[in-house]
Amino acid sequence: MWYGSEITAKILIIDSHGQPVRWALMQRAARYYASGKVLTELGENLFGMAGGIQEATGYRSEFVTSSIVMIRGRHRIPYGHAHVGLTKHRLFVRDRQTCAYCSNRFSESELTVEHILPVSRGGLHEWTNVVTACRSCNTRKGNRRPEEANMPLIYVPYAVCRNEGFILSNRRILADQMIFLQASLPRHSRWAQ
Repeated sequence: MWYGSEITAKILIIDSHGQPVRWALMQRAARYYASGKVLTELGENLFGMAGGIQEATGYRSEFVTSSIVMIRGRHRIPYGHAHVGLTKHRLFVRDRQTCAYCSNRFSESELTVEHILPVSRGGLHEWTNVVTACRSCNTRKGNRRPEEANMPLIYVPYAVCRNEGFILSNRRILADQMIFLQASLPRHSRWAQ
């Protein structure tokens, strides 16, 4: 068992229909338990958090939770929030830090957001029009389409689904959490099993 101050992993909170709701820190997970909202625990990893010492008994209170917790009810996604927001970090993770033109892997600091159809030519800043590119390839392509620059894409960009968004937004996903989230990914996802 890991204790909250010793690890930065987060608890995956899911609703009663198995849909991810949020990544939660230990304190938030404890509030779900205290309010009676927890239906069951699904994760294989356990996390603990020590509380204060009880005056009457002299024992320290302890809270233990699983890495995946199911809460009551169905989480309704607010209108306009069904899609995962496009950020530089999420794009680089979606593309596994691989340049879409030369197929080499780079650190985040060496990568750029590459618009397939340049914004200056009417391209939009959306998942299906952006890929990860190294600085050299981005400069070489310039303000042209890939076919105009004779630089074919090695992979096709795609819009990220909600479960994949949960994978992209947490840098320290535990194996049991990853397996749970991967189970419902579309086949075209680079994170599908």
